[in-house]
Amino acid sequence: MLAELRIFVVLVLFFLVVTPVYWMMSHEVTGSVALVLTFMLSAMLTLYLLINAVRYDARPEDRRQADIVEGAGELGFFPPRSAWPVTCAVMLAVTLLGPVFGWWLTILGTGLGLWAIAGWVYQYYRGDYAH
Repeated sequence: MLAELRIFVVLVLFFLVVTPVYWMMSHEVTGSVALVLTFMLSAMLTLYLLINAVRYDARPEDRRQADIVEGAGELGFFPPRSAWPVTCAVMLAVTLLGPVFGWWLTILGTGLGLWAIAGWVYQYYRGDYAH
């Protein structure tokens, strides 16, 4: 988690410097609030990563003296191909075209979109929870 922690520390420092400079140069409320909220989000993620970096053992990529072999092993199950992402994209397009052509299209797209999301989530849970 140290690599991610370093990235977010840089982001926190960047937004800590940029936010007051932006306010002093523009006196614009909306952009300043957006920068303050971005700073707070970065600070929250930095705190989360710091807490977890202290709580858990270091990963092999976080230690300088780690060997490549320590990072070997199965990373997870990645499907080779699936039609469900395309189906979800088409249903999203149908849903978003609803206000243009008629609200009935939004209702139809939402219903079929929920079906497509369920199909995508449960595509490998057939039989006895088979993969």
